[in-house]
Amino acid sequence: MSEPILLGLSGSLRKDATNRKLLREAARLFDAGTFIEADLNLPLYDGDVEVGEGIPEAVHVLADLIAQAHAVIISTPEYNKGPSGVLKNALDWVSRTSGKPWMDKPVAVMSAAAGRAGGERAQMILRSFMVPFQPRILQGPELHLADSSNEFDSEGRLSNERYENTLNALMKKLRAEAGF
Repeated sequence: MSEPILLGLSGSLRKDATNRKLLREAARLFDAGTFIEADLNLPLYDGDVEVGEGIPEAVHVLADLIAQAHAVIISTPEYNKGPSGVLKNALDWVSRTSGKPWMDKPVAVMSAAAGRAGGERAQMILRSFMVPFQPRILQGPELHLADSSNEFDSEGRLSNERYENTLNALMKKLRAEAGF
């Protein structure tokens, strides 16, 4: 069997966002043959654009990456008690492509947020957003990284053993779900 391809989607566009750091830690623990961090800097979904100009090439690229990955990890911040608009926009655009790239795809969801709940509400809502796509979303262990800006060392590694152990367990479960 080939080495696993792991795709990461961060709900934050910031270069040094804690959700990006969390994805990279997850990829390290998953031990993928290839890790790709998707670009979610897409135009806002607009039905008129879709009809008049077609689906943007960047959206097709994202849908193809999802389809080709053996597993997907999604990390979302919590903005006003929900996932980011960036993430929802990407999901909406991909839903307009053909081929159902999410169908039966093993997916692990996590969150990193400034608040003490660590993005728990955003993660719950994100899971509901994914229902129409019918992926195989892992039900746990859940990782809600609270006070996330203080949870990484200077190398970008998780500094709290409890969070690292939870993430490691989640990645082992995702790896098994992906058949590796």
